[in-house]
Amino acid sequence: MQTRPSDRFATLAIHAGQHPEAASGAIMTPIYQTSTYVQDGVAQPRDGHEYARVANPTRTALERNLAALEGGARSAAFASGLAAIEAIVKTCLSAGEHVVCGDNVYGGTERLFRFFERFGVDFDPVDTSDPAALEAAIRPQTRLVLLETPTNPLMRLSDIAACAEITRKAGVTLAVDNTFATPYLQRPLELGADLVVHSMTKYLGGHSDLIAGVVVAADPALGGQIARQQMVTGAVPGPMDCYLVLRSTKTLPVRMRGHCENAGRIATWLSGRPEPEAVFYPGLPSHPQHELAARQMRDFGGMVTVDMGSRELAERVAESTRLFALAESLGGVESLVCVPARMTHASVPPERRAEMGLTDGLVRLSVGIEDVEDLIADLEEAFEAI
Repeated sequence: MQTRPSDRFATLAIHAGQHPEAASGAIMTPIYQTSTYVQDGVAQPRDGHEYARVANPTRTALERNLAALEGGARSAAFASGLAAIEAIVKTCLSAGEHVVCGDNVYGGTERLFRFFERFGVDFDPVDTSDPAALEAAIRPQTRLVLLETPTNPLMRLSDIAACAEITRKAGVTLAVDNTFATPYLQRPLELGADLVVHSMTKYLGGHSDLIAGVVVAADPALGGQIARQQMVTGAVPGPMDCYLVLRSTKTLPVRMRGHCENAGRIATWLSGRPEPEAVFYPGLPSHPQHELAARQMRDFGGMVTVDMGSRELAERVAESTRLFALAESLGGVESLVCVPARMTHASVPPERRAEMGLTDGLVRLSVGIEDVEDLIADLEEAFEAI
């Protein structure tokens, strides 16, 4: 398996975009808890700081840090991952234009695109793991392709480089939701994507204590357009949330190694159990896209999904764990379990879930960084309970 991205990642995670505070030498970027700034004269703000919706030093440090981690030119932070995707839609699309979205994305992403249909944006869900299907879906009116890889919750992958070649030829912007992989495991901009989006609520925040999102652009001009949407709509994160993410990116490499190691152990253990009908994890050699995952990812991530075969068994397993807390969201240091059809993807109509392959028997595990032996014992007790 290739090592991606560069081995300098940990240094960037700790230092990029940040400097000791000038007045006192504080090593951590301060929380600039302010709504406005004193100007040196009429219309003479200091370094662009006129109003906190437009700029905040804590947010600026975070944006520079994340742009460096993704290898991008510019980034813009938002109040949530969906707010970040909304900014992409508003930047790239107008009434009468067309967007292609992966057909196995987070339910809230598809719901957002359906919302924009009322404003004249045409939307098609497509299996982006099949480059031919993606190419066939692009029309003269297509302006944006958004894909997740790996997907939520079925862990399907899209070949980012192949998709980028298709969108580049068509003159279409390619955005990749990199929330599951993080820039530590996968760098979509290096593979040809134009934009990367994250729910920073998940692995980038890493401690289940904030809501935020970010868009990173490869091209500074496109990044500037995204930043303008940030300023116009005002869906910005507060300085405390930005500070918390900056705290968390410093430990991102260490945490992701722990997530990946534990998830790999658990996926292998689950594959040897009789109860699951299927186990979905890109690190398993049995995964149909295992070779692609090894090619475009550093490691295989911390998310594992199992199909228990029925809603009843899925719910009984999810309700029988102790260390795996029954909750939505993912990517925190603690382990979580959920039943996507009843929880994270409940807003997706049943017929769409069927088309996606998202059955009522799926159980999604966000594997934390506890001692893996304890996590396996917890799952074993849950299986024994059924």
